[in-house]
Amino acid sequence: MKTLFLSLVISTLLSLSLSKDLCNSHDKKVLLRIKKHFGDPYLLASWQSDTDCCKAWYQVKCDSTSNRIISLTIFAGNLSGQLPAAVGDLPYLQTLVFRKLTDVTGPIQPAIAKLVHLNFLSLDRLNLTGTVPGFLSKLKKLTFLDLSFNGLSGSIPSSLALLPNLHALHLDRNRLTGSIPESFGTFKGSVPYLYLSHNQLTGEIPASLGNMDFSVIDLSRNKLVGDASMLFGLNKTTRDVDLSRNILKFNLSNVAFPSGLRNLDISHNKIFGSIPPQMTQIPLQSLNMSYNRLCGQIPVGGKLQSFDYSTYFHNRCLCGVPLENCK
Repeated sequence: MKTLFLSLVISTLLSLSLSKDLCNSHDKKVLLRIKKHFGDPYLLASWQSDTDCCKAWYQVKCDSTSNRIISLTIFAGNLSGQLPAAVGDLPYLQTLVFRKLTDVTGPIQPAIAKLVHLNFLSLDRLNLTGTVPGFLSKLKKLTFLDLSFNGLSGSIPSSLALLPNLHALHLDRNRLTGSIPESFGTFKGSVPYLYLSHNQLTGEIPASLGNMDFSVIDLSRNKLVGDASMLFGLNKTTRDVDLSRNILKFNLSNVAFPSGLRNLDISHNKIFGSIPPQMTQIPLQSLNMSYNRLCGQIPVGGKLQSFDYSTYFHNRCLCGVPLENCK
């Protein structure tokens, strides 16, 4: 009888522990407000008030010790409306992602500035408008910031260079105007992968960017003018550079390229001079120099002859394999 009683007690305690809701009550209320904000969409159907958000809800993740919500990732589905201000009421959030939701509109919510633990912020492929807010520079733990494929306008806030741990900055495919901030030559801490392509940026590339060793820099499809040679250098570890479809004008002849350069696109500019012989020593995987004002013989050796004529055509007077022989 005693054994049976103990078995019943243990069984009851076990079932209670299994049924215990680990989800923090405050976090659950906030998430349910977010669900209601979007009109109870099918994408968030697993968010039910009578289930445990740490165990049964998709798109969220709880910390294994505190059970506080540390990740909110909503990706690809039917969701419409503005970004909810309530996301700022998840104080332990480290990852915030709204992605591939083209009916999500409006500005970037100021409430996001409250998320002091945030290290990964991706609001990409939405339909956001307004500016890139300066308050993002308050999120000192950010390592990744992606606002690409939106309708953001206005200038790039110089304060983003104050983010000390940033590894990647995606502002590409928006409607940003003005110049590249001078401060982007003074990133504190790590130097981020920098993606600013497909905007309407104007002016010269700040000379200060020559102080940075960007592994990846993409400034293509803007309206940038002047010199870009400062982005290169023998001692840099730069791997990918895309400067195509701007109005850049500088002499390529004396540019020293990083020995580890893998992908280079400088097409559709006004770049002049000749191709430096040093380029035969670089293990390039892709190269495009077309639609410029280059002259002289294409140096023989390395990877330069492995690319077809489209890499070099529409220049002023380039010659040699894979183009026509020099006269």
